Amino acid sequence: VQLQASGGGLVQAGGSLRLPCAASGNTHRINVMGWYRQAPGKQRDLVAIMSNDGSTKFEDSLKSRFTISRDNAKSTVNLQMNGLKPEDTAVYYCHARSSWPERGQTRYLEEWGQGTQVTVSS
Repeated sequence: VQLQASGGGLVQAGGSLRLPCAASGNTHRINVMGWYRQAPGKQRDLVAIMSNDGSTKFEDSLKSRFTISRDNAKSTVNLQMNGLKPEDTAVYYCHARSSWPERGQTRYLEEWGQGTQVTVSS
């Protein structure tokens, strides 16, 4: 699976951005798609993910401002970010987890997009 993310940029505090990500390749194997972020000097953290059945997992502090959506037919995931704050400044990474049967076992694969910079000015 290959992931192509876009939509980052510079925005003022209180503004909004939408981050789309499109998957290609063995997309039928995808179970989960979503977004993580990494601020300078910090580890990469969960933002939001969505499973094929529509269930979601969010970083709790972001749930009131961020929305995740998927189009399984198009193998895309979108992150809508509203009410952005300077502390949301980070590189945002699209993520996909795939699984498939192989020789009696289940194989798993984690894939990452190239990262898109989001900068929120105060």
